[in-house]
Amino acid sequence: MRTQLVTIHDVARAAGVSPATVSRVFNGGKVTPARALSVQEAAAALGFAPNRVARSLRKQRSSVIALIIPDIENPFFTSLARGVEDAAQRTSLSVVLCNSDEDTEKERRYLEVALGEQMAGVIVAAASQDETDLGPLTDRGVPVVAVDRRPRDAEVDAVRVDNHHGGEVATRHLLQAGYRRIACITGPEGASTSEERLAGHRAALSAAQGGAAAADNTYIRHADFRVEGGRVAMRELLALLEPPDAVFVANNLMTIGVLDALGEAGRTPPGVGVLSFGDVPWASLVRPSLTAVELPSYELGRTAADLLLQRRDGSLSPVQTVVLRTKLQVRESTAGPAGS
Repeated sequence: MRTQLVTIHDVARAAGVSPATVSRVFNGGKVTPARALSVQEAAAALGFAPNRVARSLRKQRSSVIALIIPDIENPFFTSLARGVEDAAQRTSLSVVLCNSDEDTEKERRYLEVALGEQMAGVIVAAASQDETDLGPLTDRGVPVVAVDRRPRDAEVDAVRVDNHHGGEVATRHLLQAGYRRIACITGPEGASTSEERLAGHRAALSAAQGGAAAADNTYIRHADFRVEGGRVAMRELLALLEPPDAVFVANNLMTIGVLDALGEAGRTPPGVGVLSFGDVPWASLVRPSLTAVELPSYELGRTAADLLLQRRDGSLSPVQTVVLRTKLQVRESTAGPAGS
């Protein structure tokens, strides 16, 4: 007769705890005495004995975390990755960098690898609010922190920027500078950053109209957060019978494409105001210099890694979301229509 193997999941069900709690009990993690006793009693009753070889392998792999981001070519994510690495290095953790390219299928494969390799945790800038699925990781007790973007309904710690506030401040600045036909080029539909920055833009327009809803999509374009996406969207806007006199661009790479399209058309800031959500290294060097919403990208990464390390060490605190504020850096590209 074959004896059925008792697994960590069997012990978790019997003890009324998560598999992650069982793992912490047998690997020296922080667990309340009551939960530890419950797990030990359930394990004894079921005849469960931890596989020492598997435990050894897990401990070897526990020095690696995965960082899954949409685009390493974007300076924002490069800085974020450095923040993660610097925080991880302080505790001798290594970081594996994965580039999802905003592709949920590619992202899913990376998440499966992280689970299969029993990594110590995952930090992820989700490719989609609705399609990114962190359930397989959280169900197995793998610590996960969402950074910059948080999948809808995901019960994980998160660190993000106040995108709505940043978009609102940016558009309000353009209005105060004298621009009236203000376009918004935002990112892919369904990405939380895209929707939040657009919502902030619309809130500022609505407030300027005395609270009237800003539902007109004439000057709204969704693109791909890449240079070419910004270029194509700006060309479409310039082709309108009444083109915009300013544009709020929801990320830095698309801003490069916007500036290129304006140059092709012989239109230059500040005659057409340009404001970028996310600074670029050369923003103050180009002429005219570029007004931008500065993002705390390094701090986002560092904070996400700190939260992950706390979960890895057995923190039982409730799931939390840390929100970091942006800062508007006003330069020459939004001096007003008369500034040209």
